[in-house]
Amino acid sequence: MKVIDTPNYLAEKNKHVEKCIQFNETNMLNIQLKTNEFIPEHDFNGDVLVIVRKGKVLFDVEGQEVELTNENVLHIAPLEKHGLKALEDSDILVVKISS
Repeated sequence: MKVIDTPNYLAEKNKHVEKCIQFNETNMLNIQLKTNEFIPEHDFNGDVLVIVRKGKVLFDVEGQEVELTNENVLHIAPLEKHGLKALEDSDILVVKISS
């Protein structure tokens, strides 16, 4: 068992991206964005799960927009182009599973 702390960095600075843990084929990132900050379009050669712990985020996946909150989880298939913008101060967990 391992407990992973993800402190609130937004009180100190703007956009924050940090690798939390890596095991086998899986990496987990914590991304913290202030309102209107964004991550430009990119892709990943594996499955991605996005979990919003706090806030609201607008994702663009292959030209289709979806709003995420703590009430839903987004699955992005391998090599799907995606980017995101924070609609509110947001704290996000991203689980990347390599193919």
